[in-house]
Amino acid sequence: MNLNILLITIFTPLKISYNIALIHIQKGVMRLAAKYHITDGRIYNYASKVLRHSYGKDAVFRKGQYEAIEAVMKGKRTLVVQRTGWGKSLVYFICSKLLRQKEKGLTMVVSPLIVLMENQRDMAERLNLKCDILNSTTRDRRAEIIDSMIDDELDLVFVTPETLFSPDIQSVLPRIRVGLFVIDEAHCISDWGHDFRLEYGKLGKVIAQMPPNVAVLAVTATANDRVVNDLRHQLGNDVTVSRGKLTRESLHIDILRLDTKAKRYAWLLENLNKLPGTGIIYCLTRGDCQELSNFLSLYGLKTMPYYSGNDDSLNDEAIRRFQANRIKAIIATVKLGMGYDKGDITFVIHYQAPSNIVLYYQQIGRAGRNISDAYAFLMTGGYEDVMINNYFIESAFPTERESRSIYQAISDREGIKFSDIEAAVNCRRARIEKALSFLQNDGLIYKEGALYYASPRQFFYDRARYREITRIRRQEMRQMQKFAATKKCYSRYAVNCLDDQEKHDCGKCLNCTGGHVYPGLTLHQETVDIAADYINEQLMEIYPRIKWPDYKNIAYVCKKGLCLSRYGDSGYGEMVMDGRLLSGRFCDELLERAACILRRLVHEQSVRHLAFVPSLRSEAVRNFAGRLAVKMNMNVADLLAKSEAAPQKAMKNSAHQCRNAMNSFSVKRVKMPHKVILLDDVIDSGWTMTVCGYKLMERGCKEVYPFALADSSEM
Repeated sequence: MNLNILLITIFTPLKISYNIALIHIQKGVMRLAAKYHITDGRIYNYASKVLRHSYGKDAVFRKGQYEAIEAVMKGKRTLVVQRTGWGKSLVYFICSKLLRQKEKGLTMVVSPLIVLMENQRDMAERLNLKCDILNSTTRDRRAEIIDSMIDDELDLVFVTPETLFSPDIQSVLPRIRVGLFVIDEAHCISDWGHDFRLEYGKLGKVIAQMPPNVAVLAVTATANDRVVNDLRHQLGNDVTVSRGKLTRESLHIDILRLDTKAKRYAWLLENLNKLPGTGIIYCLTRGDCQELSNFLSLYGLKTMPYYSGNDDSLNDEAIRRFQANRIKAIIATVKLGMGYDKGDITFVIHYQAPSNIVLYYQQIGRAGRNISDAYAFLMTGGYEDVMINNYFIESAFPTERESRSIYQAISDREGIKFSDIEAAVNCRRARIEKALSFLQNDGLIYKEGALYYASPRQFFYDRARYREITRIRRQEMRQMQKFAATKKCYSRYAVNCLDDQEKHDCGKCLNCTGGHVYPGLTLHQETVDIAADYINEQLMEIYPRIKWPDYKNIAYVCKKGLCLSRYGDSGYGEMVMDGRLLSGRFCDELLERAACILRRLVHEQSVRHLAFVPSLRSEAVRNFAGRLAVKMNMNVADLLAKSEAAPQKAMKNSAHQCRNAMNSFSVKRVKMPHKVILLDDVIDSGWTMTVCGYKLMERGCKEVYPFALADSSEM
């Protein structure tokens, strides 16, 4: 029933004319609007009242805050680029209060990190906003939260991009009144949305479809001109931009030229407890977070790791202890970053250099929010930083060969499981998962249950776009390297790279003062030696595979084994790499270390035989096995034969690695010992050890203990 018919139906029995009825209705609507409408002239008064009520009678807006609030309240699409701690979230909290007073819909905040959401919810509740969170941690309450959104019972909802695009949320969105749509950490549309968090890349399409009466606000702490222009494009043509100064007056920036892992470990061991307060140590990889925390904790320094893939309860405990200043430092990947609010962080240390200045400046911005002096230390000088960052850049996008072959495997079947894709395509599991994400995001495939299907769309690979983004990232990595090497003011150099044309030196950094920014910090050779010994003594466990690639149980499973080093790491890892690539012979120092490690196993398990994985390309492993057996008074067991096949390193996933190993190795017709140590130089996927151990046990060996000189598996 339309409005005209409704009015006639209501007022005809009352003998009131349609025109008079319409006038009465219009007057009523105007009175109702006057009650709730906040005119342009009154926005400031209302906003100031909310601010003072929540933060004290003397609270005032920072430069640019009110202007951003006013732009949003006038319905303009608004981009706020202001430094960490400026109060970007306050803008949309106050807008939420004002919009709800106008009986507008709820505020939906798209936010990338769970820890950021928890932090912001606490802030929102200070303003008496009724809010909730939609992410993986609230999955059991999702139906309840959705009902509250539909019933208009919530003022504000934080949602991860993945959750926003999940089918259950998408299906109910038309029934939810949204008054303000906020993209927190909006630079993710430009940076992460290209590869890491593909759902962020879809937000531009969501914004384009927003009704004109829904306000849109995007906020970020660090964005150069390239990112700002990209965000303008995503938000629409008519965008109000609030962009402030990025310089953080409290920060003292220092560069530590430490070219080895041992020196970096040693510097932290000597100096962490000398630094005031508490802080963050950023690492590029999850493994480095865990290993560094283990080392520092061993020597009594209170630290905890925090990274994706770590147990959620351990991450939560690390945040709780850090927030309460019960640990000296939290050792984290980029997972702990954007928007994390702890006002008394005194220092940020980068164990490795980030890939670009945007990320670096954002991370050091965690420090010095509510204190006058804070310290940022960047460790640099080794090849490791460049190697890791290059790896992240090179692996950001699926290759055309990967995408095309996976798309073809799906097109050839009417519904295909992941394991069947893996068997059909020689790509690493992680690479298949990445390609599937891109293919789904581009609408070329879709998933129903556990099966993937090809859509009617024709295959397309956006080669030019991926190349351009890769070029930009390499350029920004070089800019980061130049930052570490500059003789100019570090603070000024950094914000200039972010297109904030600061004209003044900070007067506080290493280059401005001519000396390290915090007095009394040291590095002694004895501590470096302690760290080097610790690194070299660390053993990596080789966990046995218990299932074949098709998920069937393996009947004969190896024992848990040991690995002497990480391939290429300083110390033993370098020795293994030199032996493989340069000399063709593993050195006597490796021999001594291997013998030292294996003596306990030989004694406790009464193992008398040393077998080895043969190679057609090198005698290095056979030679090392013979020397090691003599050293330990063991018997060399020449049990395995190798046939011509593709190199195992050319096999990229479990299905192909297992199949190739099965075709490559056989057991010789010899008497089978009861127990053996199975030696190889480098272990990666573990399938060579798994298959060789299986075949030995199938032929009568009872126990196989894998032992490798180095682990070369990817980060």
